[in-house]
Amino acid sequence: MSAYQRIDVSEIRGITVVYFNERKILEAAQILELGEELLRLIEKDGKRDVLLDFGNVEFLSSAALNKLIILDKKVKGKSGQLKLCNMTPEIREVFVITRLNQLFDIVDTRDRAMDGFQRATAGPA
Repeated sequence: MSAYQRIDVSEIRGITVVYFNERKILEAAQILELGEELLRLIEKDGKRDVLLDFGNVEFLSSAALNKLIILDKKVKGKSGQLKLCNMTPEIREVFVITRLNQLFDIVDTRDRAMDGFQRATAGPA
């Protein structure tokens, strides 16, 4: 989708999968744009179940964490799910140090995360 500059978005089995275009998410302007694009997925594009794939990300500033917290609140407000996957040990450590690993559903691989969505959405009708 060309509507996004900071992220690439695809749909897999009804799940919106987000890939970050930059390896280093550090600059204030970059983080602001990234946050706007992530929120647009929920507020304007109507996405509910979102998987953030950090496979391309080497560095993540603490300012970017705030955008993820806001995204999590928006997703939950739409009765959706947000999962994070493919983090390097260094990025995962940022979430542990800030205790955000207790807020976010962090999964090792994209496949495991996708399976988690399936289990959570495949309940009784």
